[in-house]
Amino acid sequence: MVVLARSWWALVLRGLAAVLFGILAFAWPGITLASLILLYGAFALVGGIFSIAAAIAGRPQGGQPWWALLIDGLLGIAVGIVAFVWPGITALALLYLIAFWAVFTGVLQVIAAVQLRKEIQGEWLLALSGILSVLFGIALVVRPMAGALAVIWLIGAYAIAFGVLMIILGFRLRSWSHLMLQGVNKPVIDPVAKRPPNFA
Repeated sequence: MVVLARSWWALVLRGLAAVLFGILAFAWPGITLASLILLYGAFALVGGIFSIAAAIAGRPQGGQPWWALLIDGLLGIAVGIVAFVWPGITALALLYLIAFWAVFTGVLQVIAAVQLRKEIQGEWLLALSGILSVLFGIALVVRPMAGALAVIWLIGAYAIAFGVLMIILGFRLRSWSHLMLQGVNKPVIDPVAKRPPNFA
């Protein structure tokens, strides 16, 4: 948990990048699917850099979530690099690559949320973002060529929803880190602490 709390800013920046990408997908008149996929590659690259930075920042504190951030970041950078340096790859192949990345990172987010469920309130945001990523990836695999406009809207809507969840989670973690600095171990009330002392 400390890993994520210390790197809350990376989640917020990643969320802002996702929202910006989603808005561009809807607002860019006449954008082609190929151009959007390249733009998504840039988003994946930036998000990967933020995830790796968060993993490095939290690594000295230990804990399990840091490796999930690291793998997520490496995969994001790999997707971004492939989108830019492999000009011969087809849009369909890139869609499948994006789908694999979304499903794999979504599973990692759900796993991290399960590990954090006893530590903070709001872990459902991380789980929800993971489930959203998995559903997005599955949708791309099931209907990859449903129509360029439909795919563009799907990618844009996913990016905005994912980004909003990341921003909210980031600021919740920021509040948690402030409580931690004040000597509070958890931002939730432990019901055991309410029990009267046993003097027997």
